Amino acid sequence: MAGTSPAMTEKRVSATQFTRDEIETGRRLFTGDWHFVAAAGSASSLPPMRGVEIALAGRSNVGKSSLINALTGRKNLARTSNTPGRTQELIFFTGGEGLTLVDMPGYGYAAAAKAKIAAWTELIHAYLRGRANLARIYVLVDARHGLKDADAPTLDALGKVAVSHQIVLTKSDELKVDALSRRIAEVEAALARRPAAFPAVLATSAREGAGIAELRAAIARLLKERKV
Repeated sequence: MAGTSPAMTEKRVSATQFTRDEIETGRRLFTGDWHFVAAAGSASSLPPMRGVEIALAGRSNVGKSSLINALTGRKNLARTSNTPGRTQELIFFTGGEGLTLVDMPGYGYAAAAKAKIAAWTELIHAYLRGRANLARIYVLVDARHGLKDADAPTLDALGKVAVSHQIVLTKSDELKVDALSRRIAEVEAALARRPAAFPAVLATSAREGAGIAELRAAIARLLKERKV
């Protein structure tokens, strides 16, 4: 990787390396018949817990819906929009192997009404507190911009409730290799100050497909560890 020190490269590879079996297991995990299950706008409307849930959080318009579509190999499973703040509910999708993906409302959208932001915040907190089958939250961060002040409250909340969480960079194809390596190192350095966060960062591009196999493998590995 040009412009990257050997030490940085070694750290990056060891932290995100997956075997061929894990890559294949991840591929099979997402080949099922994925479909919409429910949309919850309040704690009382959350669907019954089943199997294992993986949730995707992030700033508005960071690419959560696009990443869900890329993971599942479906073009329109999750609705994508260029309008920030469109997703106002927890959206549940399920596929094979008892896995459910949850698209969480985007945060950091300044134009949203305060009452709406308060409702989203309460819904998310209720979800985090009461979802025993929630295995991990992937916090999506735009690779072009890195961590922002708007990400801090979510990361703080996840640390307080001790929910397993990991940063996934989106739109990584928008950066050159050297710049992406620096961004990954920058984010991982910031996470070192957050002991509850998973230390390794995954970089993805829903448009180019980069990192999708690795993210699938990471989820497959997580499910396997929960069964042990």
